[in-house]
Amino acid sequence: MTELPIPPKKVPAAAPAEARLNALRAALAQAELHGFLVPRADEHQGEYVPRAAERLAFLTGFTGSAGLAIVLPERAAVFVDGRYTLQVGAEVDARLYEICHLTKTPPDEWIAAAAKPGERIAYDPWLHTPDGLARLKAAAAKAGAALVPVPNAIDAIWADRPPVPAAPIAPHPAEFAGKSSADKRAEIAKGLATDGIAAAVLTLPDSIAWLLNVRGGDVAHSPLPLSFAILMRDAAADWFVDPRKLTPEVRAHLGAEVRLRAPGEFAEALAAFKGEKVQVDPATAASWIFDRLAEAGATIVREADPCLMPKACKNEVELHGIRAAHRRDGAALTKFLGWVVREAAKGGVTEMKAADKLEEFRRRSNLLRDLSFGTISGAGPNGAIVHYRASAKSDRELRSGELYLVDSGGQYPDGTTDVTRTVAIGTPTPEMKKHFTLVLKGHIALATARFPAGTSGSQLDTLARVALWREGLDYDHGTGHGVGHYLCVHEGPQRISKLPNTVALKPGMIVSNEPGYYRTGAYGIRIENLVAVTKLGESEAGEMLGFETLTLAPIDRALVDASLLTRDEIAWLDAYHARVRAEIGPRLEGEERAWLEAATAPLGSTASAA
Repeated sequence: MTELPIPPKKVPAAAPAEARLNALRAALAQAELHGFLVPRADEHQGEYVPRAAERLAFLTGFTGSAGLAIVLPERAAVFVDGRYTLQVGAEVDARLYEICHLTKTPPDEWIAAAAKPGERIAYDPWLHTPDGLARLKAAAAKAGAALVPVPNAIDAIWADRPPVPAAPIAPHPAEFAGKSSADKRAEIAKGLATDGIAAAVLTLPDSIAWLLNVRGGDVAHSPLPLSFAILMRDAAADWFVDPRKLTPEVRAHLGAEVRLRAPGEFAEALAAFKGEKVQVDPATAASWIFDRLAEAGATIVREADPCLMPKACKNEVELHGIRAAHRRDGAALTKFLGWVVREAAKGGVTEMKAADKLEEFRRRSNLLRDLSFGTISGAGPNGAIVHYRASAKSDRELRSGELYLVDSGGQYPDGTTDVTRTVAIGTPTPEMKKHFTLVLKGHIALATARFPAGTSGSQLDTLARVALWREGLDYDHGTGHGVGHYLCVHEGPQRISKLPNTVALKPGMIVSNEPGYYRTGAYGIRIENLVAVTKLGESEAGEMLGFETLTLAPIDRALVDASLLTRDEIAWLDAYHARVRAEIGPRLEGEERAWLEAATAPLGSTASAA
């Protein structure tokens, strides 16, 4: 791997964007390199990264959860998906960077067109998977250029880079996990032994947390300890973790079969597999790991992380906890929605004030460990920014005649929640009601879907979009993502999306149901509930599956145009609201209970929740 000389200049994060970009180019030039790839990733390739790994934000100013920058001597570009097309325009200087949509202008196509013959474009092998690198390498070769592995060039110029996190790790009790770590390790190790595989290298922090029944705090909002692990075919495991994170409780919890090793020993451990078969996930593990195993002479078995499927299919204990967490969380959200309706009418409620109030309601349970992500609290046109984050600069009052979108969730020891509601402040326009109802129709279509075992989320995605498509409308994000159990609010391998996905939905999986519609400069609409995949019984087509709705909170009836709904759709909404009333009502009192009664009245009722 090419070493980098000491850079000519380091710059702080607060320096102008042009100064940061110039510093990177100067460091590359000194190393006789012509470019650098800057993904929004850390060594674990996950969505959730510590502040020390926010290199894309440091360089470009873009703070979204997914993206990539490519810097060349005379051109630079930032690539984002449809969730961030508005946000990137507000955060990144278009004079310095070309703004590209990941699917419309893929990074590999951009490199093939922009790179020049003989150029050496650097990358950090810890921050790319082999799958991702293969396309970029081929594109560079097409242009006559080459990709070169180097230590991270951003770290070399980042003057005030935050320290690597070392939050304490705690056991995750069996009363919540439903299965011991020893049992989990034995089940997965049995599969490894059957296939003649010596070990599986685990790089995803949520997989390791799930396997060892531990939780940490190295990244915001997700209880993850950052680490690596190797699971052996005899069910023992080597855990490469910063010893500063290990409490006496977690050491006792792990037992003798989990050997604690320093992170610096990871390369040595990989080198010991000479002549052995080792399983590694090419879609999630760093290229650096594949390079070390190849150098050692190991036989690399390129298969998915063996923890992904058992982690995704929640057991009965986990599902019981998740339902309890949603009742608790739904009560907090319902209280908040009533508060918004009452207080916004008086004026003075801003996006940030509303988000703080919602967190306050959640914390009253004394069981909230953290938010499951930073609350998206978007009023009026800000609601059209899919992953909007209110700031002191953008904070906007909730005004009469506008829509307010709030996407939020909580981390509880028995479950993770994620819910979006769109609320009319004052009287909505007919257009707002039409678009909201089209989104609701898609939400109901997915919630009521019946499908044979073996069906993937991609095969169901159309159900959520058909009503919008008929009107020439759509939304540029997925319809559903997996959700962990007191882990990551975005969890694979399942998803519901236009993007091809062959992973079949299985009983116990949790996914979101969140179609939307966004009118730039005006408003955003999204209705999100979490659902669990459940067995419905046998049929001529084989085993049939469906969804159990977990989220419990009112859907704004003031935004529903009943004339656009079928009888079955009205029946679903009324039945859902009756369930919300029955399960959440006993947790509310006084005016909050009265508001809920009105907010969940049958759609044909003249009752008002205003």
